[in-house]
Formats: sequence, C-alpha cells, structure tokens
Amino acid sequence: MPIIKSAKKRVRTSEKAAIRNSKTKRSLRTAIKAFHTAITGGEKTVVAMHNDAQSNLDKAVKKGIIHKNKAARQKSQLAAAAKVAATAPAPTKDAKAVKKAAPAKKATATKKPAAKKTVAKKTTKK
Repeated sequence: MPIIKSAKKRVRTSEKAAIRNSKTKRSLRTAIKAFHTAITGGEKTVVAMHNDAQSNLDKAVKKGIIHKNKAARQKSQLAAAAKVAATAPAPTKDAKAVKKAAPAKKATATKKPAAKKTVAKKTTKK
C-alpha cells in the first residue's frame, strides 16, 4: 500500500479506470457476440447489430482500450460477415425439417443364422 498521498490518489483513480475499462470491454464483447448470434439465427436485425458492434469498437478505440488497427480489423471482419449473411438465403424451418428427414436409415442386409449341425452320437455295444 502506498504511503505518499499522490500515490494513494493514483491507486484510487487507476481502480476507477479499470472498472470503466472493463465495462467498455464487456459491452464490446456482448455487442460482437450478439451480432454473430443474429447472423447464425437468421434474424433481420443484423444491420442494427452490426452498427452497434461498430460503434462499440469506435468507443473502445477512443477511450484507448484497444488499438485502432485491431478495431479496424474487427470492423472489417464484421462487415464481411454481414455481407455474407445478406447474400446467403435465410434458413427456414421447412428447410431444417427436410434436412433432418433426408438421411433415412439404410436397409442393412441381415444374414440368416447358420443351421446348427447336430452330430449323431455313436452308440457302443456292451
């Protein structure tokens, strides 16, 4: 624990900054995850999620939490994923049902059990 007054103040301010930074990082991660779940879920709010994730990236860069090149790379990846999601047809419930019903069980050839050969006992004369 620091003894000098300015060092004590620096500890307090760094704790506040750490809390603020962790909140910003958490909101950034949740926005990116929400965007990816919107893409995989086929929701129509992909554009809104994309904009939210990009704005959270910009905020994190402005606050100095992540590097600007990292944010640029992630924004590029988000845009590419949004473009792919926009061009790909949205999965419907009927298509999922067809996919599940399509792989039917193959008829397996059943082999008849071999007939048991009975060995006749030899009778001995006494």
